[in-house]
Amino acid sequence: MKLINPLVILRILSTILFIESISFLICLPVVHIYNESPFPFLWSSIITIVISVIFFGVSRNTIIDSISNREGFLTVTLSWILFSAFGTLPYILSGTIPSFIDAFFETSSGFTTTGSSILKDVEVLPYSILFWRSLTHWIGGLGIIVLVIIILPSLKIAGFQFLSLESSLKEKIHPRTKAIGVRLLFIYLGLTLTEVIFLVFGNMNLFDSICHTFGTVATGGFSTRNISIGYYSPYSQYIIAIFMLLSGISYVVYYYLFKLNFRKVGNNEELWFYLGTITIAGTIVTSILLAKTAVTPELAFREGFFQVISFITTTGFATTDYLFWPGSAIMVMFLLLFTGASTGSSTGSIKMARHLIVIKNIRSVFTRIIHHNVVSQIKLNDKPVSESTNISIISFVILFLFIFLSGTGLLVLTGIDPVTAASASVSSLSNVGPGLGTIGPMSNYAHFSDISKLICSLLMIIGRLEIYTIFILFSRSYWKV
Repeated sequence: MKLINPLVILRILSTILFIESISFLICLPVVHIYNESPFPFLWSSIITIVISVIFFGVSRNTIIDSISNREGFLTVTLSWILFSAFGTLPYILSGTIPSFIDAFFETSSGFTTTGSSILKDVEVLPYSILFWRSLTHWIGGLGIIVLVIIILPSLKIAGFQFLSLESSLKEKIHPRTKAIGVRLLFIYLGLTLTEVIFLVFGNMNLFDSICHTFGTVATGGFSTRNISIGYYSPYSQYIIAIFMLLSGISYVVYYYLFKLNFRKVGNNEELWFYLGTITIAGTIVTSILLAKTAVTPELAFREGFFQVISFITTTGFATTDYLFWPGSAIMVMFLLLFTGASTGSSTGSIKMARHLIVIKNIRSVFTRIIHHNVVSQIKLNDKPVSESTNISIISFVILFLFIFLSGTGLLVLTGIDPVTAASASVSSLSNVGPGLGTIGPMSNYAHFSDISKLICSLLMIIGRLEIYTIFILFSRSYWKV
């Protein structure tokens, strides 16, 4: 087996850090507009680019003509960790979050598009820091799209093969990676620009519209207000709900829409399962609110569907404190933490395609019990799912639940109550943000101990990298020569 070449990894990491150094400078126009200090971002950029240059200098003679799977796994993992580590610099240098662990939690939450926060009062932060905070979502969401659609399938990571079940897309992604990436970027930019325009027509100013759009399109959840989207008008809430729903759709679907291939879109089972799940869950929560609270039908519909879409798409925005809802509605919300939206989107959690495969497996088992001689084939989008892919998907779900339970146990050992620990574990692993107990939508993670914050940060990154990417690094076969 080919040995890992550390110089190849350093060369790629130098490029990653160079990109991050440029991203700090994007905040300078906001600094100028609001007459704030530019030094936190200038120094962040200088420090990051110095490390980037050092990495490049060490690896400058390395020829990157191909990268092995082993190097790919390690590079992807290190990239996300380094990006989060250096992303702490504006918080630390500005003094808004002086603790590295707190800043790492906030930055990890941003880049992984989780939306959890340790900040008790975001409204006192400088505009430039608020902008950077939201920008981490947008950058992370774009990175996730590239990671999920292009990088991971090319590395043949278990659990991602079903993204390429559509043979035509598979044929086009590998030889034309750059072309695919450009089109995905245009789709991402198009959603961003369109939402900003719609939000400006409401009661949001341009700054808030941009920040909340970053959080929506990337399915992140950071807000510039302490009470999140509840601060804004019903119009803004509906717009954000619609764009959360759109952002939860696979970019593979948008790719086919871009190619005017409506047959592929119509045959996409995951898309209809995703929309159906939102419709059913939203109707259930709305009905509970109508039956057991005194809210008006419109408010029940708006709050019910907003929170359902927010949780399924793992965005984490809130329009109300759902902890005051009836217990049955809260239970539905907890279960939605395990759903996730479409594969090939910036959302987290298990995702709809995997749920579909599990359901098809259960149905197949029942069929075989009743009809012993029947040979059933698991299919997705009318294409057979290979046995290896099927096993990897089921294994992913089992591993997801195992990590959730392990994370819950570790958080309980740090002194957190079981309800909060369970919701923090699944919320971090699913990249949702808010949870139950003491981390509800109007609360935060500030009261967690440093070790609890590190555990949650690790869960965020594990969930963002779809579990396998990190766990492969700890397997014996990975390090076996």
